[in-house]
Amino acid sequence: MLYELRVYDTVPGRLPALHKRFVEHTLRIWPRHGIKPVAFWEEVVGRNNRLVYILQWENMAEREKKWATFQADQEWVQARAESEKDGPIVAVVENRFMAPTPYSPMQ
Repeated sequence: MLYELRVYDTVPGRLPALHKRFVEHTLRIWPRHGIKPVAFWEEVVGRNNRLVYILQWENMAEREKKWATFQADQEWVQARAESEKDGPIVAVVENRFMAPTPYSPMQ
């Protein structure tokens, strides 16, 4: 199992637009591409414009295939463009790939 940690630092004031895009579009589109979210978080202490979430994959090959089809999905392309008509939402994206250790409760 592979987990992808994604951290989005939004343009100041644009976190609500990112939440709206996830709720109204992204989370509806992902299932048809087999993308499995684990959880989403906002920072409570620290940056007030950060969204952190984790996706679950079988392996990197699955991730690359499914992420590419999602990125090319015309509904997603249109939703992203529409949500950014007033300017970009995300300023910086960071992602890391992690595998559970043998002693992880998730194993």
